[in-house]
Amino acid sequence: MAVRPVRLLGDPILRSECEPVTKPRSAAVRLVTDNLQETLRDLKKRYGAGRGLAAPQIGAPLRIVYIEIDKPWFLLNPSIVDIGTDDFWVWDDCFSIPNLLVRVQRAHEVKVAYHDLNGKPHIVDARGELAELLQHEIDHLDGVLTVDQPTGLDPFCLREEWHKHYSAHGRYGEPAPRDCTDCDR
Repeated sequence: MAVRPVRLLGDPILRSECEPVTKPRSAAVRLVTDNLQETLRDLKKRYGAGRGLAAPQIGAPLRIVYIEIDKPWFLLNPSIVDIGTDDFWVWDDCFSIPNLLVRVQRAHEVKVAYHDLNGKPHIVDARGELAELLQHEIDHLDGVLTVDQPTGLDPFCLREEWHKHYSAHGRYGEPAPRDCTDCDR
């Protein structure tokens, strides 16, 4: 296992569509998952925050996500299979774009299909903070970054300024019905 440097905005691997994992128990997958876990734990120690990483963020163009909320959780080939009817805005941040928060709109509820490290399929229903995190990490697997999805008149904020002006209100807005007058969903 090794701590890997996090790829930053501008690195072409962050814009790549990642390859599906076909052999979940392979040594290559094990190496990537171990490195994701070590890297996230190192980031949490250094910055006091961090909930997840996607494989391209450490230079591996594979459809693997690692989340650490309450327990370690690896998702191989995750995909969003259903979304709820409500959205909420989020001040989103990302290790690949340090010190920048971007206000984005996310589905408040999602259903995600994935495989575990043994190749067993699962489906998780996620709401709120977990739904937002899963959408963020799955976007990474498709080469989409939070800076691609700004919402509102002033959606970008440096971390220091966000703490001064917005932190009292929190990172998450209230769920509200999705306005689909102009969407293709």
